[in-house]
Amino acid sequence: MSSCRPLIWHLPNQLHPGPTPSERDWLLDQGSLTRRLQALAAGEFRVEPLQEGWQSLRADEARALGVATGSQGWVREVLLRGREQPWVFARSVASHEALRGSGFDLAHLGSRSLGELLFTSPAFQRGAIELAHYPSAWLPSAVRTEQLWARRSRFDRERLSLLVCEVFLPALSRQL
Repeated sequence: MSSCRPLIWHLPNQLHPGPTPSERDWLLDQGSLTRRLQALAAGEFRVEPLQEGWQSLRADEARALGVATGSQGWVREVLLRGREQPWVFARSVASHEALRGSGFDLAHLGSRSLGELLFTSPAFQRGAIELAHYPSAWLPSAVRTEQLWARRSRFDRERLSLLVCEVFLPALSRQL
């Protein structure tokens, strides 16, 4: 999967052309994406875990977490579904080093939303939102599409940093 060229993330004001106003509304929202999707889905929202486990972090992820390229990390990929449609692909990562001794257990989230946990804990501080067009090769085959906007931000609590990336899928755009 990491055979794509390196992914470059940008602050929103660095993008020309940037996302449309309606895309910006979703991409730059500082609140909980889970809560916003739950409201839009009117009771028909769920988290579908795709994969999770230890693997080598991608270069852009290692750089954002301040660890060496090729470092091991916990990677969790899910689809956020509204009305049974895949609305958002989410990839969350944390370095092995940061997770060790943090008391934060990503392995037992199951179908619970990581975002909901991050937004209910005042100990986590959210960093800047960065944007990019996400490489289609990194998406699950069922939702693989070119030129999809993605956002990511880092959530920090003491020594623990979690990097959360969310890719907005075409089914969400159609719903809006």
